[in-house]
Amino acid sequence: MAPVCEFLFDFGSPNAYLAWKMLPALEARTGVHFRPVPILLGGVFKATGNASPAVAFANVPAKLQYEMLEMRRFIARHGLDAFQFNPHFPVNTLLLMRMAVAADRAGTLPAFMAATFHHMWEAPKKMDDPEIVVTALNDSGLDGMALATAAQDPDVKAGLIANTEGAVKRGVFGAPSFFVADALYFGKDRLRDIEDEIVAQSG
Repeated sequence: MAPVCEFLFDFGSPNAYLAWKMLPALEARTGVHFRPVPILLGGVFKATGNASPAVAFANVPAKLQYEMLEMRRFIARHGLDAFQFNPHFPVNTLLLMRMAVAADRAGTLPAFMAATFHHMWEAPKKMDDPEIVVTALNDSGLDGMALATAAQDPDVKAGLIANTEGAVKRGVFGAPSFFVADALYFGKDRLRDIEDEIVAQSG
């Protein structure tokens, strides 16, 4: 029986975008579906004492340069040519992640993810500006204003907090993170290990 698989993400992570682009092929090969779980990466960092590479390695320029080199290699290896680094990075994703929770509850999360990842990492925009966000989502065929309104619902806000706190309790310290049943994996570079674990647990 195939294990339950989860993809924990924040739109502000370029590596979450790159991993997300790889998931359809992985799902097709394994027959599993990854349930997307919106989390607030800033909240995870605060709770765990972690930081983004740009902050953590600010005094180690060679490390930052190597991180970017590995990203370029990953992009080239997998033909992810649509990727463009967002010039507004880092982007405050609180509104977007609340919208993701609202979209999940409305049953429209896959379409919302496709639109938001596109406007963040393929046609980059300042996606922490509410007006820009609403316009971008409208241009992608979604109701941006309805999602922005839903994001202010106290229950939606609480849902994002619960997702984030629940992830931390399970050992998550960054994004993208994945669970194969209870097995935690971090980062886009663990996709092969994730696939091996799915096969092992499905046997």
